[in-house]
Amino acid sequence: MKIEVWSDYACPFCYIGEKRLSRALTEIGKDVEVEFKSFELDPTASKNVISATDERFAQKYGLSLDAARKKIEQISLMGRREGIDFKYLTTRYTNTFDALRLTKFAQEKGHDEIIIKLFDAYFTKNLELSDHKVLKKIAVECGLDENEVEEVINSDKYAAEVREDEREAAFIGIHSVPYFIIGGKYGLSGAQPVEILKNAIKEALTEENFNGMTCGADGCKFDG
Repeated sequence: MKIEVWSDYACPFCYIGEKRLSRALTEIGKDVEVEFKSFELDPTASKNVISATDERFAQKYGLSLDAARKKIEQISLMGRREGIDFKYLTTRYTNTFDALRLTKFAQEKGHDEIIIKLFDAYFTKNLELSDHKVLKKIAVECGLDENEVEEVINSDKYAAEVREDEREAAFIGIHSVPYFIIGGKYGLSGAQPVEILKNAIKEALTEENFNGMTCGADGCKFDG
């Protein structure tokens, strides 16, 4: 079975959702394929840090700086409850397109661990995910070939794959992230509680494992 997750590294709830999904799968004890899918929250975001998180938050949601900081701390607390050293207030917001491209490359090579490392780089270490030196260091730490990584981040490789994820999201009607599609059937929006994720995964696994009686070009299956 496969779980597709549309996400962006600048989204705090995506990191929380990633942690909860991992916990749900661990508690279920099933080997399930998880595919990270790209969804830029702001494709126009600068490659340079142009504002502090509280200032950007206040402007976007029409809050005072004090109210913005309190809301940011509430979200950070949610992350800490998931075991993340969450430092949302001091994040350095930049464009995430290159990080999303790099993720496509890493997944192709079987290095899914880069996803958590990139989230951690942004929300815990407060690094700039548009910085190619940062991306290269993380990728190499994951075991990816240094020369191949440089070739990817210094080009437009995997740009088409990122754009395809975003077109698919638009076609399906995904407007916010994280968004989970479980077993190609069940759609869940937001950083859902672990129990809800577990129930959806178990339901999808049950349906997948039930072999009904069907007929095709090669004959009929009689398994009940």
